[in-house]
Amino acid sequence: MLDIVFLIGGLALILLGANGLTDGAAAVAKRFHISDLVIGLTIVAFGTSAPELVISTMAALGGSAEMAIGNVVGSNIFNVLAIIGVTAMVMPIKVGEGTMSKEIPLVILCSFVLAFMANDVILDGGSRNIISRIDGLVLLGFFLIFMRYTFAIARSGNAEEEETKIKEMPIWKSALFIAGGLAGLIYGGQLFVDGASGIASSLGVSESIIGLTIVAGGTSLPELATSVTAALKKNPGIAIGNVIGSCLFNILFVLGCSATISPLSMGGINNVDMAVLIGSAILFWLVGWFFKKRTITRVEGALLVICYIAYTAYLIAQQ
Repeated sequence: MLDIVFLIGGLALILLGANGLTDGAAAVAKRFHISDLVIGLTIVAFGTSAPELVISTMAALGGSAEMAIGNVVGSNIFNVLAIIGVTAMVMPIKVGEGTMSKEIPLVILCSFVLAFMANDVILDGGSRNIISRIDGLVLLGFFLIFMRYTFAIARSGNAEEEETKIKEMPIWKSALFIAGGLAGLIYGGQLFVDGASGIASSLGVSESIIGLTIVAGGTSLPELATSVTAALKKNPGIAIGNVIGSCLFNILFVLGCSATISPLSMGGINNVDMAVLIGSAILFWLVGWFFKKRTITRVEGALLVICYIAYTAYLIAQQ
């Protein structure tokens, strides 16, 4: 029972902390006349992915490598199949041509890169599959290239600019929001990982399964809330950028940081999970082309959700 309290309390602290940190940092950036677009591409994007970063980093530091990797792999699968699926069921999503030809293929490529890195035994004759510090640094290098590409698009004016409402506040209040947000993220992350590990132990379930399901779904709540809200406001296109940015951030930055801090053994995360990760990214790309060109319909959204339910059922059946 205490583990469940830790899990829920930790997640609440993480979400509140991410929100406070984002609001405080955005207010400081606005005070220094940084454009809304740049704030959206950096601080706001970081804010929605902060839960994954905090929990994977805490898990890596605490020796729970399977949870750190499961969190990233599970979050990306949840982002594509559940979030895009639910959003499309609320409101069909029109996908830009540039997104179809560049951004989604980049998600597919990064998923393949992670799968290659996670197969030391097959590809390199290693004794176990591990995401090494070198792999982590390579992922961080790719992340810097992606950020450079993102800012180049912003400057060229090809990106769809989302109107970002930034709360103005005194500098002392901004500092308080930032400090309180960081404290919430760190302490909440510790509670969440402890709670998830305790639940895994008490149920006899592996940390990899907990990471792929409960932890992944919990840390993806900000993305889910953002995407569904955008759909209800008849602007479902924002969901695409939100999900793509989160998927790339998770693999390149979150896993890159976690592996650089401590090499991550794959443990119970296997090639079936890697295949689902890659397959969901490819399916994301395919549903954008079929039926109505560059539109993800309600039927296709339902298909994505059914695929996620089937994958979750498979994980449960493996226990």
